[in-house]
Amino acid sequence: MTTAPHALAVRAAALDAAAPLGHVRERFLLPDGVVYLDGNSLGPLPASVPPVLDDVVHRQWGTGLIRSWNGHGWWDAPARVGDLVGRLIGAAPGQTLAGDSTSVQLYNALSAAAALRSGRPLMVTDPDHFPTNQYLTDAVARRLGLSVHRVRPTGLPAFLAAEGDQVAVVGYSPVDYRTGELHDMAVLTEAAQRAGALVLWDLSHAAGALPVQVDDLGVDFAVGCGYKFLSGGPGAPAFVYVARRHHADWRPPVTGWNGHADPFGLHEEYVPARGVGRGRIGTPPVLSLLCLEAALSVFDDVDLTQVRAKSLSLTGFFLHCTDVLLGGLGFERVTPPEPERRGSQVSLRHPHAYGLVRALEDRGVIGDMRAPDLLRFGVNALFTTHRDVLEAVTCLREVTAKGAYVSAAQGAGTVT
Repeated sequence: MTTAPHALAVRAAALDAAAPLGHVRERFLLPDGVVYLDGNSLGPLPASVPPVLDDVVHRQWGTGLIRSWNGHGWWDAPARVGDLVGRLIGAAPGQTLAGDSTSVQLYNALSAAAALRSGRPLMVTDPDHFPTNQYLTDAVARRLGLSVHRVRPTGLPAFLAAEGDQVAVVGYSPVDYRTGELHDMAVLTEAAQRAGALVLWDLSHAAGALPVQVDDLGVDFAVGCGYKFLSGGPGAPAFVYVARRHHADWRPPVTGWNGHADPFGLHEEYVPARGVGRGRIGTPPVLSLLCLEAALSVFDDVDLTQVRAKSLSLTGFFLHCTDVLLGGLGFERVTPPEPERRGSQVSLRHPHAYGLVRALEDRGVIGDMRAPDLLRFGVNALFTTHRDVLEAVTCLREVTAKGAYVSAAQGAGTVT
């Protein structure tokens, strides 16, 4: 073991020297002395955001006042920022809209998709999907008189082969938020559509972390948050993607004046705007939208294939470090070892996950956990280094071997 840390350090340095995107780390305001491996929950602050927020608050709002809706492009921000996100998920312009929360976007998209397949009584989702996705699928099903079947991604093609003609909507995420396992979007999308169902992908753990080609894959609907790998800030607006072929027919159930064909006509009857614009509801959260727009500038010259390559290098090195350093300490590797099955995080199972995560935080390594026993470490290829990964695993070995997590496990607090 005495030579292993040195060998890993040499390897980390070599990997960092060869890895692309090293210069992009400077675009984030990362605190000194911190290894941040929780960007899959909340991305760090991009350096581009504070000056934009200062300008929006003090000049655009403070001086321009209501004139800034037109003078500074506030009114157009949902579509403009939506197209910036669209570029990252492989969507041609005019199909992606930013604004409102992920929950609102999910509810509207699920409802609209189910309505486009009226007469089919089933909705299908992942039993391991994030709770909100499951809650909202159930809520939409209750409202529309449908039934929900929970089928793991691996079993979806067989389920659809047997009962696909009854399925209206299939809703999944390409990345399991607990384990970091990556599912095959192409295979699952094709299986759903072969059965005549529509597919909705939640891209919250994929957008900005790996290439997602929604147009090329023929995806019907997609949603995602703006605060994880897009680093738009806490509670940043979410986005919705609606394939152009559905624009004439989709009808979101939550409607507001912003989504009217003539919003300033203040008509008594709702007439939906053309295209994805009918997904607008109420007055958009301008401050948050413009922060997200500024944050997205970190991707201006970034090739997502390089992001994916570096991400796989980072997660692969993380798994190698766990093999070398964590043997005999009670850890179980949960994230698949195969590159094609990994998202941009590594998850480990340990009975003292909560205490270990808090102990790491006390030592400047920030990850998170999911009850009851999963430690999650998110890597973002835009700023995470192989050296960060080695430092995190080394620290994890030390606190576990010394039992230094006991006091942390007894403390109060919340890990998100």
